[in-house]
Amino acid sequence: MLYCDRSAAQTPCAGLLPLSSERVRICGRLRGSHQGREVYSGNCGYFMRFDWTDEQLALKKAVLDFARSELSRRGHEQDHKLWREGWNKCAKFGILGLFFPQIYGGHEAGGLATALAMETLGTVCCDTGLLFALSAQMWSVQMPIWRFGTDAQKRRYLVPLIAGDLIGAHAMSEPESGSDAFSLRSTAQRAGDFYVLNGSKTFVTSAPEADLFLIFARLPDRPGLFGLTAFLVERSSGVRVGTPIHKMGLQGAPMAELYLDNCRVPKENRLGGEGQGARIFNDSMEWERTYILAWQIGVMERQIAETVSYAKERKVNGKPISGFQVVAHRIADMEIRLEAARLLLYRAAWLKTEGKAAAKESAIAKVYAAEAAVASALDAIQLHGGYGYSSDLGIECTLRDAVGGRIYSGTSEVLRNIISHELGL
Repeated sequence: MLYCDRSAAQTPCAGLLPLSSERVRICGRLRGSHQGREVYSGNCGYFMRFDWTDEQLALKKAVLDFARSELSRRGHEQDHKLWREGWNKCAKFGILGLFFPQIYGGHEAGGLATALAMETLGTVCCDTGLLFALSAQMWSVQMPIWRFGTDAQKRRYLVPLIAGDLIGAHAMSEPESGSDAFSLRSTAQRAGDFYVLNGSKTFVTSAPEADLFLIFARLPDRPGLFGLTAFLVERSSGVRVGTPIHKMGLQGAPMAELYLDNCRVPKENRLGGEGQGARIFNDSMEWERTYILAWQIGVMERQIAETVSYAKERKVNGKPISGFQVVAHRIADMEIRLEAARLLLYRAAWLKTEGKAAAKESAIAKVYAAEAAVASALDAIQLHGGYGYSSDLGIECTLRDAVGGRIYSGTSEVLRNIISHELGL
């Protein structure tokens, strides 16, 4: 039985009304199927379901089988380098194109299915740096090209990015502008058919491996945000990549500084119009904040499964520690955080999929998931005792990886500012 929260005439109703096939045709549009039945979302309201369609479940199984077969080995995630073999496997499988149109090599799986796929990868793949780097490219490089690029730019860059033939990096942060992103100093001076870029960028994910950079710079003759402009800059254009930045976590996602010394960029490589940089940046950040921690949800699920297993096996005075209420309650708190983070993620992902604004919801989802991941990693370490603190089991690695989530794509403090602003404060 299908249900809608409004009548066909879009008048309020006292409760949920069963939908006939005729009312589905009036109110809804096909979203997929579930157990052999068609599933619709209504234009007059939306069906609230907490299960997945058959197509989404098939995708999850395919991703899970792929991850177990190709991404489950350990050891490469701690070498401060991008695992190119894993990257290429993910691209060939179709991870980078899950959300994007088929015309550019994508799969048009939808936002919720893409979040589910990334979450599934996190339940198996120990190289969370790889998952972070994949996510960063999808939402902060591919998404703005798809949403703001010309047809020529999409053919030249989006297609090979999705195919894995190019690696892209997003370059906004500078040594003197982090959370205050729009105070950047890099400049772009128009010179005939080119722009000449000067300045530097820092904390650029995938910079050591990247072939293409999405760089934000300011036009000197335009004040404030009106001068902020985005450019697609090929590595061969004169971008100089600095020494890799070693981090406490996400070591499989290399970072570095960029140096722009009279870097000449063809005018055809400007993304959007002059002065549209702030709009492009804010748009891509809303997408990124929604999805960037989807893989972290999977890590939290794996963490709980490992902790439950250990608690059942570990004995004190001849009894499994799982029988102690203080242990069981701590694991229960981990499960509460997981389910809450998951629902917040899917709520924001649903809004973005439906073309709705989600500034507040994406900020809430990221803040909660990031802080929940840290809290649950600490719980997992505590419950494993000395084994959790050692590096043998890899549990301490999940804590080091989780801490970064409170910083990148907007610190938790900045995101709380966005949330309070959306509340009118």
